[in-house]
Amino acid sequence: MACRNLVSPNMGVRFRMPLQKLHPLSRAIHHRYNSSVTPPHRSAARHFTSMSRLPMQPPKPPPGGHSGWRYQQHRNFWMLRLASRLLKLRYIVLGSAVGGGYTAKKTYEEWKDMLPDMGEYNWVIPDFFWELSKQIDLDKEKVDQLQEELLRTQMKYQRMLERLEKENKELRKVVLQKDEKGIHQRKVKKSLIDMYSEVLDILSDFDSNYNTQDHLPRVVVVGDQSAGKTSVLEMIAQARIFPRGSGEMMTRSPVKVTLSEGPHHVAMFKDSSREFDLGKEEDVSLTQHRRTISLSVKGPGIQRMVLVDLPGVISTVTAGMATDTKETIFSISKNYMQNPNAIILCIQDGSVDAERSIVTDLVSQMDPHGKRTIFVLTKVDLAEKNLASSNRIQQIVEGKLFPMKALGYFAVVTGKGSAGESINSIKDYEEDFFQNSRLLRDGMLKAHQVTTKNLSLAVSDCFWKMVRESVEQQADAFKASRFNLETEWKNNYPRLRELDRNELFEKAKNEILDEVISLSQVTPKHWLAILQKKLWERVSTHVIENIYLPAAQTMNSGTFNTTVDIKLKQWTDKQLPHKALEVAWETLQEEFARFMAEYKGKDQDDIFDKLKEAVKDESIKRHKWNETAMDSLRVIQHNTLEDRSITDKPQWDAAIQFMEETLQARLKDTDSVINDMAGPYWKQRWMSWTSRSPEQHICNETKKELERLLKLHEDHTAYLANDEVTTVRKNLEGRGVDVDPVLIKDTWHQLYRRHFLQKALHHCNLCRRGFYYYQRQFVDSELECNDVVLFWRIERMLLITANTLRQQLINTEVRRLEKNVKEVLEDFGEDNERKVHLITGRRVQLAEDLSDEKITTYIMENNK
Repeated sequence: MACRNLVSPNMGVRFRMPLQKLHPLSRAIHHRYNSSVTPPHRSAARHFTSMSRLPMQPPKPPPGGHSGWRYQQHRNFWMLRLASRLLKLRYIVLGSAVGGGYTAKKTYEEWKDMLPDMGEYNWVIPDFFWELSKQIDLDKEKVDQLQEELLRTQMKYQRMLERLEKENKELRKVVLQKDEKGIHQRKVKKSLIDMYSEVLDILSDFDSNYNTQDHLPRVVVVGDQSAGKTSVLEMIAQARIFPRGSGEMMTRSPVKVTLSEGPHHVAMFKDSSREFDLGKEEDVSLTQHRRTISLSVKGPGIQRMVLVDLPGVISTVTAGMATDTKETIFSISKNYMQNPNAIILCIQDGSVDAERSIVTDLVSQMDPHGKRTIFVLTKVDLAEKNLASSNRIQQIVEGKLFPMKALGYFAVVTGKGSAGESINSIKDYEEDFFQNSRLLRDGMLKAHQVTTKNLSLAVSDCFWKMVRESVEQQADAFKASRFNLETEWKNNYPRLRELDRNELFEKAKNEILDEVISLSQVTPKHWLAILQKKLWERVSTHVIENIYLPAAQTMNSGTFNTTVDIKLKQWTDKQLPHKALEVAWETLQEEFARFMAEYKGKDQDDIFDKLKEAVKDESIKRHKWNETAMDSLRVIQHNTLEDRSITDKPQWDAAIQFMEETLQARLKDTDSVINDMAGPYWKQRWMSWTSRSPEQHICNETKKELERLLKLHEDHTAYLANDEVTTVRKNLEGRGVDVDPVLIKDTWHQLYRRHFLQKALHHCNLCRRGFYYYQRQFVDSELECNDVVLFWRIERMLLITANTLRQQLINTEVRRLEKNVKEVLEDFGEDNERKVHLITGRRVQLAEDLSDEKITTYIMENNK
């Protein structure tokens, strides 16, 4: 009679119901009959897996006889027991509904705990169907009718839960709104998920070698490009706030999304203080065009968790992408997934062939045992329509098709692909699809495996279980490591106080400013000497090669002086002031670097070396020489070089000495070049056991021939005529030496240069006593010392230019450099990333690791 009463007159009529709402009872029915100890991290998602099996069928009693009568009596007894328990269950549920007004503030999970444990009745439904199928000859139509009646019974209880859930949601919204308005006098603390997200943000700003952030849990969302990751995130966040595109890589970099519950549906970005109302269409459109690395979404009924949306994994780099895009995405994905406490949400497109998947292999490498992976199959509606065999979908959600393991497998539908669809319309479409899909009616999918709502519940449960376990583990690890670190500090740094990076930076800042002040204490004599020396090193080649040597080739003193004056004027107008300022700027840099390197105070610490080097480089890069200095320097140099009046004998002697030193240095360089061209002499060959190369042998023979020519014509010009080159080449060919005309000219240039410098040195010695003739302007004298006057003019220009640059350095540039240093230090002090990079070392690592427990305590105290 109980069985007959269960069959209603409208049995067999198809009805519509939201299938994702059946997951509590469906989970209980498909739960393992005998629960066993679950491995770590699996208990949070065990109700969302499809690995459950129905209990084994009880043995069938033999027909007929006394035993058959007893079995029939036993069966009738259980029928009555079934009916009584179902009636009892109804009153319990209805009684719970009546008391809902008193306890409606409790969460949805608390209401489920108040219901009877449906696991107690797991044996009823399977045994009932086995009894009917074996003892009563039911055809397939009646079996379908009984299955529909079972769904109807489930729907009745689910409606009660749905009503309570709706009431609870409304009451929680009212309570949250009151808390925001400050109606309650109690202090409202920040939500746990917001604090946890802030901890992740703080840790992400720390040193890259600081591995704490890599151990804290987060949900890492990975998938192939255009697999539907963004759509799944929008359904979980209940808002279409992410950029979308068909066939394009929309996620360019990792994006952290913090989901939390709140009275209003709003979104906030890390780089903005504005709060976007997701109930307004204009605010939603604004969020879709923003590019950010971190955002938070709050709203009623949103599951609390922290997700990281990674770029879609690609197999080919297309035009417009960087060549290393593919490798970069793989590297980023592995970096996030190798976190042992990260939950991997693997998104797979169900509408394409499974063999085209790239991300599943990557996930299986990072989590080979599937202890922290949840698999999501998207676009199931297209998959059911396109795939010839629906069994492949069943194989995927049972974990039999892909070479990867997972805690749970889910199938979702995230709309029809239209950008104008709302979240509610997508939800309705998803419910309608699974309601009418044969995948669910044929048992290929279970009710708790479908819809994004069930998915978000499962992910949230796994996330918080992982957070609790990992925080407790890290707290124990920090306590143990803290003792070890304190012991290491006491032994290695017994006389040093623990300083964090900010304190160390302030200490280094004071040292650097003291060193810069010391730069202003450099003596004027030191500045003058070093500037004059460096300036002559920079311009000496031009003076000798472009001014002195061409003018010395002239036949009389008038032509010599005219040539010198013209070339000096051109040099002063175009090159000399620039060269002088370059020398002054380089001198200032060298002296600044020398003081930074040599300064040793009593508290000097090598830990500041990188910071000092960075401050020095940045200050020099920012420093610009005073623009008005060049014009005034050009006028001073031009007036100095126009003066030819040597007033006394000491100035004459100083010019002779300067000229002699310059010519001797040039002669020494020329001899070295000639020796390299001609090879070692006979003494070097015998003493050092060396020999000439074939090229050196040819050059040596050419040198001998040209020396004969130069000995015959001591007043020869600086250039060889073409007929002379031909004569030298034929003479060498007569001795069996084949020589190139270019080599002849190059050898002649060096030989004539040496010959000219030797003659100039001899003339310089003759001019030592020529000051008397100079005063008489060389009247009635064969001695003309115009070259000595030239070197005096050059030497005086160097002295006056160096003195002018010294005054600019002391009065202006050193002070401006000090100002630049202060500005750089202020900028470095505000840039935390650069500060972390510049102040590193084992001592800093120990000092900051000793305070790690503060972060753990911060989480633990708020994780009640």
